[in-house]
Amino acid sequence: MLRPWQLEIQINNNSDKAIYLQIADAIIDAIKTGILNSGNALPGSRQLAELLKVNRNTVIEALDVLIAEGWLITMERKGTFVADVLPLITETTNHKRKIESTTNEVKPLLVFDDGIPDSRIAPMNELARAYRQIFNRKSRWQIMGYSNELGNLEFRKAIVQMLNFKRGMNITPDEICITRGSQMAMYLASHCLFTKGDYIMVENPGYKPAWETFENAGAQLLPINVDKDGLVIDEVEEYLTKYTNIKAIYVTPHHQFPTTVTLSLKRRLKLVELSNTYGFTIIEDDYDNEFHFGQRPILPISSYSNAKNTIYIGTLSKIVAPALRIGYLVSNTETVEKVAKHRKIIDVQGDNIMEEAVLQLINEGEIKRHLKRTTIIYKAKRDYFEIICNKHLKNKTAFVKPEGGLAFWIVPNSPVDIFEIADKLLLKGIKIMTPEKFSFNKPISGFRLGYASLTEQQIEEGIIELAKYL
Repeated sequence: MLRPWQLEIQINNNSDKAIYLQIADAIIDAIKTGILNSGNALPGSRQLAELLKVNRNTVIEALDVLIAEGWLITMERKGTFVADVLPLITETTNHKRKIESTTNEVKPLLVFDDGIPDSRIAPMNELARAYRQIFNRKSRWQIMGYSNELGNLEFRKAIVQMLNFKRGMNITPDEICITRGSQMAMYLASHCLFTKGDYIMVENPGYKPAWETFENAGAQLLPINVDKDGLVIDEVEEYLTKYTNIKAIYVTPHHQFPTTVTLSLKRRLKLVELSNTYGFTIIEDDYDNEFHFGQRPILPISSYSNAKNTIYIGTLSKIVAPALRIGYLVSNTETVEKVAKHRKIIDVQGDNIMEEAVLQLINEGEIKRHLKRTTIIYKAKRDYFEIICNKHLKNKTAFVKPEGGLAFWIVPNSPVDIFEIADKLLLKGIKIMTPEKFSFNKPISGFRLGYASLTEQQIEEGIIELAKYL
């Protein structure tokens, strides 16, 4: 194979740098400046040694370094080539441009997500068994046709029983719609509630994907601050006196997203009172009710007997596996009928087979056993996370160990540039959420760090690196 070679490498025998490193650095410089491009072939080690007038073993040592660092690749019986995917090039005079390019190229090895469960402990074997048994039934043909747009009736009955027994609600199967995840439930609720020009009050900081759904339906957002007791009710009252077309408020009262605080009982009761007086709907997103480590979880606002205008949204995806999109929406029959009609426009029905499979796991008690196992695991991880934070962040941040959920909210003691910290961590293979993921206008100073999907070693490695920049 003809190998073009126009690269001049100057060897300095008086330099303190080893000759093989001089060769390696010269080739890296040629790649950075564009003299060598991805896919270009290099001379063989013998030819290169002759060109540079050095020992062949020195050349081999230089090439080994470049291959190990990812600058070069070898192809059997073809030779050595400049790699298609190159290591990050961080030497540039434009710091901002460097950060932008690297953050797009780095694939993080460690991710502090927003509180996603560990998919490695999902009951996949049990779920696969349930699928097989469903397809082996004599009546399996019956599940291959269309089903009810609200979801499989028996599955709805099972969820209704769970909500009535575990969360103090008093609902019937006609008051629930099974959806493909909680985000779909949010979408359906929004398009049944809002028209262009309506307002919805939202927590700030809060859950931005929900905000985007409300805006998509034509609603305008009114941000309300969150403190240690949750949503600031005084601000809710102020908005209600200023605007006449406030249709709803969106809240995450059990474990507020992202701060993890719980809305106090006093404020819950006041919110229900205001909702009844002004007629706006409380959209309650109970996204991780199952993961509570205290004595008992606080009952949803939607379970209160005097709450007249509520839409309750939950999910099973975090219990089984995030990839299985199973959510649900609970409200009065009139609202659920509107949801059903709108759902048929975008999705005739849900995943009937998956609902049958999960229903089987519920009836067998497997979901209950799995939830018991995972709660023990996540509680241990939460406690370990607290220990590590106290060890490395104690004098640098403030945080409160959450009673539930799968994430911590960490607030720096001194002002920091969270975006810059995120970029620096990403260069080290660690990804964190940045403030624009949950702030309204002005960036919020805080880190939401999910721990459930990480190992103890990853948790400590990530916190140690974060501590360096605080």
